[in-house]
Amino acid sequence: MNQHTIGKAISVSGTGLHTGKSVTITFHPAPEHHGFKFKRVDLDNQPVLPADVSRVVSTNRGTTIKVAEAQISTVEHVLSALIGAGLDNVLIEIDGPEAPIMDGSAKPFLQAVQQAGIVAQEAEREYLEITEPIQYRDEVTGTELLALPADDFEITTMIDFNSPALGQQYAKLKSLDRYEEEIAPCRTFVFLREIEQLLGQGLIQGGDLDNAIVIADRDMEQAELDHLAGKLGKPSMKVKEGVLNTTQLHFGNEPARHKLLDVIGDLALIGAHIKGKIVATKPGHTANVEFGKMLKAHMREQRKLRGIPKYDPTAKPVMDNIEVAKWLPHRHPFLFVDKITELSDKHVVGVKNVTFNEWFFPGHFPDNPVFPGVIQIETMAQIGGILALSTVPDPGNWDTYFLKIDNAKFKHMVRPGDTFVVKLELTSPIRRGIVQMQAYAYVGNKLACEAELMAQIVNRNK
Repeated sequence: MNQHTIGKAISVSGTGLHTGKSVTITFHPAPEHHGFKFKRVDLDNQPVLPADVSRVVSTNRGTTIKVAEAQISTVEHVLSALIGAGLDNVLIEIDGPEAPIMDGSAKPFLQAVQQAGIVAQEAEREYLEITEPIQYRDEVTGTELLALPADDFEITTMIDFNSPALGQQYAKLKSLDRYEEEIAPCRTFVFLREIEQLLGQGLIQGGDLDNAIVIADRDMEQAELDHLAGKLGKPSMKVKEGVLNTTQLHFGNEPARHKLLDVIGDLALIGAHIKGKIVATKPGHTANVEFGKMLKAHMREQRKLRGIPKYDPTAKPVMDNIEVAKWLPHRHPFLFVDKITELSDKHVVGVKNVTFNEWFFPGHFPDNPVFPGVIQIETMAQIGGILALSTVPDPGNWDTYFLKIDNAKFKHMVRPGDTFVVKLELTSPIRRGIVQMQAYAYVGNKLACEAELMAQIVNRNK
């Protein structure tokens, strides 16, 4: 499926749940690969905040993201609506520190972007594909989130607040095609016993019986209800079937459905649609975000594996080892490049065939031969040297020298008989002979090693 954005800008206005301040949020079309980003138009320089799980700074009664001194709270309902609408790229302008609560659901945001129109783009959508179980568990709270392989996105939530008024609840969404009807209208909820505490913390200043379901989980005298009504600016309150509300529940399990809505919104912070089944037991913003970090790390690994070069040992190489030796100053036994299979102005792919008769194996774990990590790095550097030297007119008269190695990680053991395929990409233009590269090495379909390399090319005749 291709990426999608909206057809035109559209705004909605409301009140922040916790700040109580009026705020307007405007959705704008965005280009391919933009993702979801917020823009604080009320602040100097109008800072942009990517909707990324690494930017989360608080999960107290909502999810808050922050960049430098700018932050935005309660982003989960907005992001849930964007995922529910099947969107990938939207710029979200906001003139305050918190998204408006509206009616406590995602429906007003969903209706707004639908009114703006959903527009297909040319670029292909990136998915996080769940290929193996991924689990987060909090032993203290009993919260558990689990991702399982599936052909499409589906999600199940189960909640249990140990409350007779609420009970145990279960909700399921089989497909995002059902999001508008089954999930978007479901409102946030709070327990009656929590209201005074939240007010004391300076929260829910914009709380109202019109934008939250209040669960009456204990008996209250009418005088106590009237006192609380005064704090919320209401003339009076009454309990009806365990709910402090004059409105009817949209669904008998509306709280569980709202928790499902929240999970979708919080997991939108990984920056991709999910192809898999999510099972969430007693979810909350803190657990959702921690689980999202796990999924984001898994997605980064998937991206690396998508970049595995296609190696055909029968194809004519760009450079064989004799041609490589004309460029590099290294010689046996320290030349580790057998051939170059790809070379452009921004990337290079090279191959090292690891054989049992290498000079280092008799002394390096002789009973369990392993290709040494330092030589893996050296091999990557030599292949990166070919990329660097390809930018000068007389490469045989230049040398490359290490300046820095960062974030070197060894992911998979390399043994005799393996074909060590290395890909390096420039991470910035070469300036003053300084070359910065991201290096990945693969054995088959597995990532064996990765590192960030910096080198300098120097003319040996000067």
